[in-house]
Order: sequence, then structure tokens, then C-alpha cells
Amino acid sequence: MPRPPAFFGSILSKGLKKICPNMTPIPHNIEMLYHLLQQAKQRQIIKADALSMMEGALQVSEMQVRDIMIPRASMEVIKREMDKTAILEVVLKTKHSRFPVIGDDRGDITGILLAKDLLQFCETQKTHIFNMRDLIRTPFFVPESKRLNILLKEFRDTHNHMAIVIDEYGSASGIVTIEDVIEQIVGNIEDEHDIDETDGAIHKLNEHKFNVKAHLSLEHFNQYFKTQFKTSEVDTIGGYIVQQVGHLPKRGEIIQIDKMTFRIINANSQKIRLLRVRTK
Repeated sequence: MPRPPAFFGSILSKGLKKICPNMTPIPHNIEMLYHLLQQAKQRQIIKADALSMMEGALQVSEMQVRDIMIPRASMEVIKREMDKTAILEVVLKTKHSRFPVIGDDRGDITGILLAKDLLQFCETQKTHIFNMRDLIRTPFFVPESKRLNILLKEFRDTHNHMAIVIDEYGSASGIVTIEDVIEQIVGNIEDEHDIDETDGAIHKLNEHKFNVKAHLSLEHFNQYFKTQFKTSEVDTIGGYIVQQVGHLPKRGEIIQIDKMTFRIINANSQKIRLLRVRTK
């Protein structure tokens, strides 16, 4: 097991030891640190939501970009040759704030377009000459294997909110945003445009492999995958899996339900967050 970050483990354990001297000593691995945090919750030193975020922060250091990225086929993109009207139609339809700009195909991303940079062309009193080259920004590229904790630091240092994920051949394989990373720590973040529950909750990796956020409703899961999972006790696919196995699965655990295989990508002591679903 990897050792926890030195500053985090040291500060946390020293602080808790002062409050509760009978607690577990300084942790030497992740499992010991998880146990220490559980003890802190049981003794009501920290609340359940704080524990969830701490565990999410620890798990982020073990996850890679490929685990949460939006695959190339699911990206909302702007084509480099689009005119102003066509671009505005895409922006209004998707309501996203950032868009990859592609060249010949989705694997060729030449820049990032920010929706706010188009506001000047919505004015009726002034005439601006539209030139895509003047608007697109330099893309921020990251490999699929990059750890999420490192990516989060790079987002902060570079002031980027979106990264283009590239495969071993240098072709774009997807995108990842700062919100995607933060959601692994604090849980699902919804805004006023999150109307379709399946939007962003299911990421298709290939024909038979998907990343699915555990908060997706069982109804939407059944609609998407043509399954017939039924229960009156839980509402989400994550809750359904817990009900089926009779315990809260740990990260990396593999579960077979009917003809589908579920691997737990991200989970804490209270709930499942991210699933890898195989249909065959």
C-alpha cells in the first residue's frame, strides 16, 4: 500500500492524538489512516461529511485521469471551420462554458474556446470581426495515466479548468475538467443546467465498457443499458449494488450482477462514487 502524504498524515494524527490519546498511533499506510479517520468519526471528533471528503481526497491520489475522463466520442466540440452562428448554436444547446476546438477529427484538438469570449459578438450596437484564431486558447494536455491529485495541483497552478487527455500516441482520447476531479472529493456538483440526470453520469469508454457515477438513478441506468434492475428500497445504481452484495464494496472490488460486471473505481466509508461497468 502507498504511504499517505507525509504532511497530511503527520498533522492529522498529531492533532487527533492530542484530543484522544488512546487512538491509533501515527499511520504508516493508507489503511491505517482510514482506520484513524473512522475512529475520529466514531468519537464525534469529525462529522460524516468531513470524513467523506477526507477519504475522497486520499482516494484521488490513487486514481488516474483515465478513470474519470469524458471519452472522445462523448465530447461536445467546436469544429475549427464553423462560423459564428453555428458555434453559438452549439453553445446555447449544450450550455457548457468551455469547448475543445477540433481540426480534422476528434483526435486533433487545436485549442479551447471559452463561451464568454463569444459575448462580444452578441452585442447589437457594435460590429466585431469574427476570427476563430483570435479566440481559441492554447490547450492544456495531460496523459491518461496522470494521478488526479497531481492534475488538481496543475489546474491550480496553471489556472486551467479543462485538460485534453492524450493517449500514448499523442492523440486526444478525451477531456477532464477541474469539476470532474473535485467531484471525486466532495461528491456530485450540480448547477442550474444539470437537468438531464444522465448527462455526464455515464462515460462510454468503448462498446462494452463504461464509467458510471453511482448517484445515477436506477431508472436512468435501466433506460440506458436496457436492464431490468428493480427494487423499492433504493433509488440509485450505487445503492442497488450495495443492496445486492449486502455490504459496502471497497475500491477495486468486482461484482457480477446478471450479465454485467461492476468494478468499484471510487468509494469511501459511506457510499460508492464511481463504477466501471462492463456489459460483456
